Amino acid sequence: MFFSGACLLAALLFVAYVALALNWSYSKGERAGFLQKLSSKGWVCKTWEGELSLVAIPGASPEKFLFTVRNAEVVGQLNALMGKRVALDYEQHKGLPSSCWGETDYFVTGVREAGF
Repeated sequence: MFFSGACLLAALLFVAYVALALNWSYSKGERAGFLQKLSSKGWVCKTWEGELSLVAIPGASPEKFLFTVRNAEVVGQLNALMGKRVALDYEQHKGLPSSCWGETDYFVTGVREAGF
């Protein structure tokens, strides 16, 4: 009886932790750059992973911003803007227990085309 109660409590605590990690953001922000990659990756858990090229000065080596997308509507918007300069709204979620939610800590919540 004690063992099953302890297992149930551990499972409930784990579910509560995951719900908190997915719904509470460590930080929020915006990044602008050229959208150069978006792909569905994973063996078991398929996630949308992307890459934004951040170019501050022409001719300089670009920095890459790696991100994850969970919203299908945002995935469609990103696919339509591939290769263009975009601004991404994102939330950073730390401490997710598995890569099934994404390979990065950065989850894109919105996108719009950015001018020069």
